[in-house]
Amino acid sequence: MIKYEVILYWSAEDDAFIAEVPELPGCMADGATYYEALANVEQIAQEWLETARELGREIPVPKGKLVYA
Repeated sequence: MIKYEVILYWSAEDDAFIAEVPELPGCMADGATYYEALANVEQIAQEWLETARELGREIPVPKGKLVYA
């Protein structure tokens, strides 16, 4: 289970639910259902973190709830 905030929304353009992890740049996934998108983004986030470790890149510390102005 990832500990990063996930933003989940419906995209009429894609005809799918989209899940994004804002703290992990470019980390997003889609799914036909809310739960499928959430499961897919969890897998993608794990892969994102593994790749960052392999490349020696900095891994952001989860901030929890993000604040938007």
